[in-house]
Amino acid sequence: DEIIDVDPSNADRFENLVGNSVPMREVFGILERVAPTDLTVLITGETGTGKELVARAIHRIGSRSGSPFCAVNCATFTPEMLASELFGHVRGAFTGAVKDRPGLFVRAHGGTLFLDEVAEIPLDIQARLLRVLQDQEFTPVGGTAVRRVDIRIIAATHRALRREVEHGRFRADLMYRIRVVPIYLPPLRERQGDLDLLSSLFIAQ
Repeated sequence: DEIIDVDPSNADRFENLVGNSVPMREVFGILERVAPTDLTVLITGETGTGKELVARAIHRIGSRSGSPFCAVNCATFTPEMLASELFGHVRGAFTGAVKDRPGLFVRAHGGTLFLDEVAEIPLDIQARLLRVLQDQEFTPVGGTAVRRVDIRIIAATHRALRREVEHGRFRADLMYRIRVVPIYLPPLRERQGDLDLLSSLFIAQ
């Protein structure tokens, strides 16, 4: 069988995202347009479609590429630990908080923070996240001093956020804040021709 010649430059530019199907060409076109901006992006798609690769590609080809890229899976933390992971905490904020600890908003300052599975964030933390998006400021857990931050937010979910809003599990105002630029990442079954392309790439590797 014929082995398709794979152009590696495409994979290099878009963080190993490979595809020549119409849906993927549309994704690449959006990435090119949105990356140079600071607009908030919401990536949707099934688990395993490469949402973090898209987030990293936006960061890599954007104006913040020289600054940190931090990622967190919001579904893997308890509410208390997620708040600490995002906003940091001060000494004595809770049992085990023996010293001040900066959160991801501080560690990603100047760069990009990728919030994977954003639909899993509890409602009370959603309110605090909304403040960061609106005012670029937050307060560490247990603290009183307001911290300002310069950060770009990219979020991802496999859930339909509108349905989550309808069921009272996600704030409507936050949904509109994070889906300024929506990107749908199609599963492989919707990417006609890309299976051969990917197979050839894997064989070459």
